[in-house]
Amino acid sequence: MRAFTDFFSTDYGLMSAAVILFMLGMGAFYVRYFLKHMHEDEARERAARK
Repeated sequence: MRAFTDFFSTDYGLMSAAVILFMLGMGAFYVRYFLKHMHEDEARERAARK
């Protein structure tokens, strides 16, 4: 329990939490971004073949 107390009550713990959340958000954004563009490219390629 001491680890959770330190993690959420100290300045370095809160900064670590902020960085972890930022990195998870950035990862989710890039996955969504890449998948969206991959599907668009696939649709564009199918349309060009027809």
